[in-house]
Amino acid sequence: MNETMVCVVGNVATRPVYRETASGPAARFRVAVTSRYWDREKSAWADGHTNFFTVWANRQLATNTAASLSVGEPVIVQGRLKVRTETREGQQGWMSADIDAVAIGHDLSRGTTAFRRAPRPEQTVTTERPEPNWETPDDTSQPNEREGRQRRSRQTVMT
Repeated sequence: MNETMVCVVGNVATRPVYRETASGPAARFRVAVTSRYWDREKSAWADGHTNFFTVWANRQLATNTAASLSVGEPVIVQGRLKVRTETREGQQGWMSADIDAVAIGHDLSRGTTAFRRAPRPEQTVTTERPEPNWETPDDTSQPNEREGRQRRSRQTVMT
């Protein structure tokens, strides 16, 4: 199946909302993406139209998103674009552009951030196995006797 992958650069517009669902953690937030262009008449950069996307994150990405992002922070989001249209009786139809995120991060061209690796959830150990004994038994009588015989036989050959 062909999917439209997008990468958007913008600012977090709403506080991330975190939920525990039956299929695992989920988080969503809105990102505002404003195009900029050079206005020749004013000889300055100008803001163009602003697009808003709802970003959806799942599993560990959702947990890290909720813990890391705040409103107004510059972000880069990569994911699958989903455009939804809906018409309800007696109301005007509407469209929504959603991104199912694959990766979310701060835009380092506009600031700095400090990365902290998320702790992994503890895994339960099913069976406790003892550490194997890798040491060889200390049976010194046989090798030493063998070495002694080899030394004696070399000495007799040399003389």
